[in-house]
Amino acid sequence: MRKSAKVIVPIIGFLLLLMVLGIGLLYNTILDITGFGWKSQNMLKMPDLLEDLNSDPNITEYQLNVQEGQTEFIDGKLADTMGYNSSYLGPVLRFTKGQQTNITVNNNLDTSTTIHWHGLLVDGEQDGGPMQGIQANQSWSPNFIVDQPAATLWYHPHFIGTSANQVYYGLAGLIYIEDQLSKSLNLPDIYGKNDIPLVIQDRNFNNDGSLDYRTSMMGVVPGEEIIINGTIKPYLNIGNEKIRLRILNASNSENFNLSLSNNMGFLMIGSDGGLLNKPLSKKFLNLAPGERAEIIVDFGNVEKNSLALYNYNEKILEFKIEDRLDNSPDISANLAEISEIPIENNPIRRVFELESMGIEGTINGKIYDMDRIDEEVRKNESEVWVVRNLGGMMQTGGHPFHVHGTQFQIISRDGKIPPPEERGFKDTAFVEVGEEVLLRVIFKYSGIFMYHCHILEHEDNGMMGQFRVQ
Repeated sequence: MRKSAKVIVPIIGFLLLLMVLGIGLLYNTILDITGFGWKSQNMLKMPDLLEDLNSDPNITEYQLNVQEGQTEFIDGKLADTMGYNSSYLGPVLRFTKGQQTNITVNNNLDTSTTIHWHGLLVDGEQDGGPMQGIQANQSWSPNFIVDQPAATLWYHPHFIGTSANQVYYGLAGLIYIEDQLSKSLNLPDIYGKNDIPLVIQDRNFNNDGSLDYRTSMMGVVPGEEIIINGTIKPYLNIGNEKIRLRILNASNSENFNLSLSNNMGFLMIGSDGGLLNKPLSKKFLNLAPGERAEIIVDFGNVEKNSLALYNYNEKILEFKIEDRLDNSPDISANLAEISEIPIENNPIRRVFELESMGIEGTINGKIYDMDRIDEEVRKNESEVWVVRNLGGMMQTGGHPFHVHGTQFQIISRDGKIPPPEERGFKDTAFVEVGEEVLLRVIFKYSGIFMYHCHILEHEDNGMMGQFRVQ
């Protein structure tokens, strides 16, 4: 089971903490078994689908406004937040493979930001990394042709030193890419009805309902509340059918270990870079920050209002079945055809060693420098990247390693073939302390791109490098 990046506390305090947690876990377990202690309070908010401003079916045109606002997470209490076209989070952007896409991003904040298309394959100038900063009250207009298979991606800020803060206060949103194959499969695709986005985050709140973003030199303070789509203790009204959940871990630093109540299984159909080659039967789903997954849950034989989504032993979403519908179609036994990225004889092999101390970290002993190119990479030539987590003082957890400008494949973890859910295309790979992960990578677009830990506070504090593809 994946562990989040945590800090080591003094031994006396640690023992006291264990005693308190032991009592607390027993209490929570009793509450969970009896069904008390957690009650859904709010209907799950559903992000808007952003309107395409261009009537030409071959061109998609969007406008995103980065703005401040106020959000009511807790009844009767307002929190200062940020969002895209809203007070918190952003709308879902729908792309189609092969389509020209033009986006205007207006920064209405009083500080700089960027907007990175996480997982999207575009050239460096359109990627939205630190070099594409948008100053306050300025705009940025990226344009590109969507050139990758159907997938669930996301977008978020990537400005130096402020990414963690801006994401915490609400700047994040999902991207759906569709293609001819995805449209031909019997996959639930009615947005908000049987195709549901779940943006999962952990947050702390003050007594007045405001967000309480806390960090220290020792590390990141985990959130006491899990929120989904900006909703505390949510419930989701659904039909008695197969439901597609597109899940994003949009937390700053926390890993999620998700499961359904009643030991119910589900089908995993997609990971970061798109559909898997076939559905996988699973009962648990581990997601590190930045990772996504698509799953299918069959509510056809579920008793009314008897199912919930859990993170570890904590209930985070209740499902309320309203409609009694005919059984939805079976999910195809074959999804995407996934070919291995070809590796030629004696490929270039690069090593990336991750090391951290509390909230700070390095890659290959260096902190990020915008004026330094760490690696020179040749376009369209496959390579093997070796990622090692050396751990570090006051650091016991792993690092989600994210690479811009590619969808890679995991070759091995400590010499062993990765589990089936990691055999599709990925852009983020969690690396445990002491673990060595080998990646098969290729870059089809030119420009300067980033690689970094997707614990956002680590990224902001220098655990990032950059490479040039040409």
